[in-house]
Parts: sequence; C-alpha cells; structure tokens
Amino acid sequence: FTYRKNFPPIGGTGPTSDTGWGCMLRCGQMILGEALVRRHLGQDWRWMRSQPPREEYISILNAFLDKKDGYYSLHQIAQMGVGEGKSIGQWYGPNTVAQVLKKLAVFDSWSRLAVHVAMDNTVVIEEIKRLCMPWLDYGGAACVELQGGMPERNGCLEGACALAEEETALWKPLLLLIPLRLGLSDINEAYIETLKQCFQLPQSLGVIGGKPNHAHYFIGYVGEELIYLDPHTTQPAVEPCEDSQVPDDTYHCQHPPCRMHICEIDPSIAVGFFCRTEDDFDDLCMRFRKLSHTRAGLPMFELVDCQPSHFACSVDVLNLNPDFSDSDRLERFFDSEDEEFEILSL
Repeated sequence: FTYRKNFPPIGGTGPTSDTGWGCMLRCGQMILGEALVRRHLGQDWRWMRSQPPREEYISILNAFLDKKDGYYSLHQIAQMGVGEGKSIGQWYGPNTVAQVLKKLAVFDSWSRLAVHVAMDNTVVIEEIKRLCMPWLDYGGAACVELQGGMPERNGCLEGACALAEEETALWKPLLLLIPLRLGLSDINEAYIETLKQCFQLPQSLGVIGGKPNHAHYFIGYVGEELIYLDPHTTQPAVEPCEDSQVPDDTYHCQHPPCRMHICEIDPSIAVGFFCRTEDDFDDLCMRFRKLSHTRAGLPMFELVDCQPSHFACSVDVLNLNPDFSDSDRLERFFDSEDEEFEILSL
C-alpha cells in the first residue's frame, strides 16, 4: 500500500491525497493486509498476474480501497485516529496506528480477527486467550461481537462468512502487535540481534517503523540490512470495475524491495505476529521464551502468564493520551503517546 491521490475527500471535506502524512497509516495497512492474507489465503499464497484472483483475495482488497466504507480504508483509519488524539492529516506513530487497527477490526465480522496491542513491553498470555476465546469466560470478559446480519462482508458472500465462522469456532485468529521503544534517539544495539531473530519466527508479520516521520514496513533482513516496503510513492486511487474486480497491479511490487542498515531504524517500532490457531500461539510463546534465554541480545519485551499486579486494572487507563502539546523536537523523536512506553536500556 502506498500514498494515493484523487480519492473521495476524507470526512466529505478533507484531504483527497495522503501524500506527506499517510505513510504510517499505509504501513499499518500493509501489516494488517499480510495478516488477512494468511487468515484467508494461507501463508504460502503468492500473487500471480496470470492467474484469476480468488474471491477471498478480492474481498481483502476491497477492505482497503480508499473510500469511506472500506473496513480498513485510509478514510476509516484517519477518522478513527481522531479518537486517539490525531487530527486528520497528522502523522501517526506505530502505537497509534496499532490502536486504531484494533478498533477497526471489531467491525470486520468476515475475518473475525482478534487484534491485541501489548502495552508496557509485556505480552500477557491470559489477556490474549481471553480475547481469542471469550466463550471460555475469563471472569466474564468478552470481545465485542457485531449484532445483526449483513448480506456481504468486505464483498464476501454469506457462505464464505459461514465458513470463516466454522474455521474459528474454537479460536479467533490473532493479530498481535507489540509497540516498543528500543532506545532514545537511536536504536540500542543490544536489541539488534533479538530484533533479527523475531523476523525468523514463522508467526512473524514483520515490523512497522522507519525513520522519524518517514515510515516503512520491514519484512526481513540480510546481514546487517533490513528489507522493507516503502509507501512513499503516490499513485492514483483505484476504483473497482463494473464486474466488481479490482485492478490490482499497483498493489504489488514491480521492483525489488528496499534496504537500509539496521542501525538507521528509529527506535519507536511495532512488531507484529499472526496466530491462526491456539497451537500457533502456544508455539509462539515457546519461541518467545527461547529468545529471552539467548545471550545474543537483550529481550525486547516480557512474556507473562497473568497480568502483573502493577498494571492498571482498567484497560481504559492504557488508552489515555498524554496531556501535553507536541513540539517540533518531540515530534522528531517521539510518537505523541510515548509516555505509555517504558524506556529500555542497558
């Protein structure tokens, strides 16, 4: 996903292009798009121009088209971000876009994706299992379910929706996003090896981050270089054809992805993981524990079974925005919600 132009005005009277401010929103779309591809098409699926697209693929694309009624459109992300303290046209940090995607996923009853944003550098297993299996009733908590029926979800017919519900009868597929700050103005080199190892996990979706006010979607590494997709190309907005097919060439790379030295990455990032089943999540937790015991680098976050006692009792407390006005200096190095992060250092 890249910058687009000439789409319907956001909010009816807002911008018609996201050039210059929407790069982190596009990176959020990319990491979520990868999760949806794995959810509906499988991890081994690959796009081929010569083959007719699958119905699920068209449904995923429809969810991201630049129009107000797309579940994960730029319009929806920008307008939902207002609730996170971001005006339309303002640059997002990784944590903000993670929180917005979490809220938008509630309305996508076709994918039935459980999005968990792990705050305070801590992944709490109990919280995630409560989210993905609310019917087991952990103290009466449950994730939001939409009421009422709709004939289509993201352009997908009811039969496919029923199939999706059957597949997720025991576990709602999990998108786990972990916002982190791995240093002050530069990444602490003690975390570099651990970050590399995260890319090797089979559940990894990559990392959203980049340079200050210049976001990228990192999908892997070679040696000391990170491989990333760059949204900073402005393309015309895409309109579906009369037969509901979506011209999709501009949603796929026509050239090799970019590279940058790992030390150049801004320390404010969000790492993403996808677990289709409970076994996938249990396996991910096992791999997290192995990573925490390696001596190659410092752990980037903590994995715990239950919520620590020092955590706030109410989830709402975690969503409070800090009450201060951003200066240019703070915008240079910090997301506006960085007070929610614990600074990690040697």
